[in-house]
Amino acid sequence: MSIVAEAPGFLQVFADGSVKRFVPEIVHPSSESLNGYKFKDVNIDPSKPITGRIFLPDTPPLATSIYLPVLVYFHGGGFCIGSTTWLGYHHFLGDFSVGSQCIVISVDYRLAPENRLPIAYDDCYFSLEWLCYQVKCDPWLAQADLHRVFLSGDSAGGNIAHQVGIRALRSKALDVKIKGLLLIHPYFGSEKRSQNEMADGASKDVAMNDMFWRLSIPVGSNRDYFGCNFETQVISKKEWSLFPAVVVYVAGLDFLKERGIMYAEFLQDKGVKEVRLVEAMGESHVYHVFYPESQATRLLQQQMAEFMKSY
Repeated sequence: MSIVAEAPGFLQVFADGSVKRFVPEIVHPSSESLNGYKFKDVNIDPSKPITGRIFLPDTPPLATSIYLPVLVYFHGGGFCIGSTTWLGYHHFLGDFSVGSQCIVISVDYRLAPENRLPIAYDDCYFSLEWLCYQVKCDPWLAQADLHRVFLSGDSAGGNIAHQVGIRALRSKALDVKIKGLLLIHPYFGSEKRSQNEMADGASKDVAMNDMFWRLSIPVGSNRDYFGCNFETQVISKKEWSLFPAVVVYVAGLDFLKERGIMYAEFLQDKGVKEVRLVEAMGESHVYHVFYPESQATRLLQQQMAEFMKSY
């Protein structure tokens, strides 16, 4: 069977529509405390399926009545690969739960091309509805402060955080308060090539990005689909004025850096009250996943924690 799309070492898509994913090292479920936190896997919607992993920092007995902020995290992978169980994500988010003293819920949404957009948006938004219900019956979430919820994700997960933020803003029934969005190396695009995408030597990166978009957007759509091109989505002036604070993290050596900057500037032009842009000089795309214990990753965790503490 011929291969019609491939990300070497991660993904192969065959002519008959079947998909083969190469799973890197993962961390299996456990409720044992490790490095100051414990974790467990949960079924968010078994019928889909949508699953997740909760990270909970060890809390001293005297602080058991303190409510903790919640970070809902969406992994990257071009909407086609990735999992909260991957070693890099696990260690990054577990350590972050300790450093920031927050509850982390990392979501495993359904992947493309079997489940094209907007399914990932639907799944990840549903995780917020699930959270509202689950705090009433899960002791692990008893300290969750639903008025201090933050959305985060890297690459495609950053894109998802943006879309879930919009849906949460428009919801009349969702009993959570989204205080901020933390987008790490967000993945956006458009039919119009950016300056960086037209530069000499960019063809390989452009081809890989185009492949992931081709696999993830609805059949018949192009890169001006609202989930790819944030400029094409219809959002009112009032909605932009109510949009939560946003911090966009970019990496100096990342091909997607330019799109991240464009996104931050777009939000500023639309009147979002607070938009921050933070660059990690000399770092590559999703370095925090590949090097979860690096100095740059520790700095990113610190910056994220400081952003959350300011709200």
